[in-house]
Amino acid sequence: MKVVRAEVLGMCFGVRDALKAIARIPDPRSVTIHGQLVHNETVLTQLDSSGFTMSDESKRESIPETPIVLITAHGISDKERARLANAGKQLVDTTCPLVTRAHQAALTLKEQGYFIVLIGKRGHVEVQGIIEDLDRFEVVSNLTEVKQYPSTRIGILCQTTTPTRLVEEIRSAVAERNPEAEIRFIDTVCLPTKDHQRSLEQLIDQVEAVVVVGGSNSNNTRELAKRCAERGLPVVHVQGPDDLDADWLAQFETVGLTAGTSTLESTINEVHESMIRMTEKVEA
Repeated sequence: MKVVRAEVLGMCFGVRDALKAIARIPDPRSVTIHGQLVHNETVLTQLDSSGFTMSDESKRESIPETPIVLITAHGISDKERARLANAGKQLVDTTCPLVTRAHQAALTLKEQGYFIVLIGKRGHVEVQGIIEDLDRFEVVSNLTEVKQYPSTRIGILCQTTTPTRLVEEIRSAVAERNPEAEIRFIDTVCLPTKDHQRSLEQLIDQVEAVVVVGGSNSNNTRELAKRCAERGLPVVHVQGPDDLDADWLAQFETVGLTAGTSTLESTINEVHESMIRMTEKVEA
């Protein structure tokens, strides 16, 4: 079996910078990570074993007990930032700059009086961080949720990991269902996400099936797997080599390999090597 890697795969600079920042912390037990640093189970296990406390992303109402609170790559709202600071917490900020850009775009639209349509996954921590600072907004995950909005001025922006094709579809649908409204669109899909998606499209044309590596709750990783399925290609989403199925791989002569933006290079290499070993055993 031949394994073909996507031209762009794996960890983006925002995640890499967050990991570098946390590696510089001298006393992990003095720090609570406010949610999941990245959506990658391997990384989270490493952080837990190092002594860091991690807040549940869906239950961050209580103030952490540690003196230091680390803001994850997904960011938080200005309201939440102020709440933690007012509680006397020292903040270590690892928010991805491209997520910060999305926050700034949302606040700009708010200040200019736009009703905001945020294209993204409802309940996702990045989305939650943006909307907590807004008064008039709607989160839209798919075309069926687009409707006529109560404003003649509509601003559209995106969760940074949203597929670009979905953005264009929803953007067009908003305009169609709000023909009298002035619409302003700010493209906040991050470049690493676009590069991963573009590389996947190229990969799909070269292979019979695809293995996607990444955390089970990583939005951008799931979107890569979803796109393969939409293109009619067999696909499996794995977190690591232990999730691979030798019998499934043995069906194909050429298999593509890609990974989400929070996936460690070491994990990608382990999966790649296991794919080769498994098929060699089957062929033998």
